[in-house]
This record gives sequence, C-alpha cells and structure tokens, in this order.
Amino acid sequence: MFRACRFIPLLFLLAVLTSAHAEEKILAPQWPVPEYASRLLEVASGEVGYTEEDHGRTKYGEWAGDPYCQWCAEFLCWCVDQVDRQFGTELLGSVYPRYSASNTGRSWFIRAGRYVIRRGQVEGWGYEWLKGQTSFLSSGDYIPQPGDWVFFTWTSDQNTDHVALVEYCSQNSITGEIMIHVIEGNKPSSVSRDTYSLHYSRILGYGTVHDVADITMQFGNQGEKVRQLQDKLAYLGLLDPAKADGRFGDATLNAVRAFQQGCGLRSSGIANLSTQLELDQQVRQKVNSDPEIWTVVDDEEEEMQNP
Repeated sequence: MFRACRFIPLLFLLAVLTSAHAEEKILAPQWPVPEYASRLLEVASGEVGYTEEDHGRTKYGEWAGDPYCQWCAEFLCWCVDQVDRQFGTELLGSVYPRYSASNTGRSWFIRAGRYVIRRGQVEGWGYEWLKGQTSFLSSGDYIPQPGDWVFFTWTSDQNTDHVALVEYCSQNSITGEIMIHVIEGNKPSSVSRDTYSLHYSRILGYGTVHDVADITMQFGNQGEKVRQLQDKLAYLGLLDPAKADGRFGDATLNAVRAFQQGCGLRSSGIANLSTQLELDQQVRQKVNSDPEIWTVVDDEEEEMQNP
C-alpha cells in the first residue's frame, strides 16, 4: 500500500552531523525507511516542546476524546492522524493502532504480526525468533528501526505503561552499548526526546514497521501470523483454503498435527520453531517445482513479446 524509500529521515541525518559525543556512532537502519515513517517522525519532531496546559489538558487527549488523560499513546496516534490528513494516507488503524487503554496497542501489533518482544515469551502465544534465524530471540537481538514503537512497563505486572516513537539508534564505539533515541509524549508533562539502553529492563517490546520475526502459535491465537501459517498449510494441501481466516481453531490444530506427524515431529499441534522451519522448507520446495508458478517461455515467444 505504501511506497518504501531508501532515504534516511531528516532527523536521522541531523543526528549524524550533530552527535554530541565523538564516540557515538549512529546506526543506519537495517531496512529501508518507509516514506510514511519519515513523515511520522517529521510530525512528531515538530511537536517536541509542547507542554500540558492547566490540570494536564492536552490537544492530543482532546483529539482522542479525553483532554485530561495520560497521553503518551494519544500523542503518537495524533501524529499518525496528522500524516493521514496531510498526505491522504490511511495509516491509523492499518499500519499503526489507534488506542488509549494500557495493553491495546501492544495487542494490536501482535495481531498484525509486527510485535517483537525484548525477552521471554509473548503472553498467550510463545517464543519468537527473527526471520532467517534458527534460535529464539534474546534481549538485544533486535535493534529497533525508525518508526517503530517502544512499549514500556513501570511495574512488575508486564502491563504496558508507556509508549514512545523510535527516531534512530546509536552505538558507543568504546563500550559497544546501543542506545534507542525516541520521541515521546507525557514525559512527564511535555513532548520530548530521550534515550534508553537497548537492554533497559523496562522495555517490553516493539511494535515494528517491518515484519521481522515469527512466533510460536497455538490453539486460540488470532491474527496475521496465524493467517500466514494457514496459507502455507493450505498450499501443502493440509487445510481447506476457506479455513484460512486468521483464527487458530480445530481445523488448523488438526492440520498442524498432520504436518508434524508426516515430518516425524512431536504431534503437539503447536506451531513452534522446529515446525515452522520445516513448514517453510517444504513450501519453498513445492514453490520451486510448482508448474503453476514457474512458466517457461521459449526464445521465440519471448522475442514476439519483446520485439
């Protein structure tokens, strides 16, 4: 839907040129920064310095329906809405969530298939791994990208208490420590910039711009990752394509078990790391030999098509 461009956001370039410490190295994004992410960063940076009015009133809370709310999420959602209004995009609700409640934003990214946990398991799902890797994620394996959202907790209950927008990351050339540079609202009463260590214990995870990780799935899960799993099972003839609805129900459970049995894996019905790696391999093998995908064009036909 949205065009990805390879230019680095203006703020990122400024950071490179004006780094406060000689030993700080700005990390280039690992993936192309989508144009909409650059626009979001420009809108958010333009709000830096905005401060609450009397009794905590903000324009972001007013936009969301509660002028006096705690407004870190409302600030980010307002910024996304501004991009939509200025450029005619439809990011809010499709690329980024619109929300106010504590865990709603994180849950939205999980369903969208674009959430990376900092460490441990995603509650109700399981462990994650970066695409192309064969081991589970550990703290620090994923370096957030411009446009990602960072979810924090200030307590021990793992609920999300704060959210911020990633501007860029930097690395200390002496210590090797990676720092996440963010723009955030409600900090504590204004929009400001701040930095956090990649290993900061209060970071729960990231709502990502790119689909960079896969996740263990089981009965009851719902979302884009489940739909992708179902599409692969259907392609291999193990699931009725009409059942690829993004809901991990009985049909998907039985299809996963059948696949595991056929591969000599433990028939748990849980789409874990080993199951998904084997599934991906079999899908690739079928794609490579599928005559409906690979069409041979002889030289004479190609010449007629491209005179």
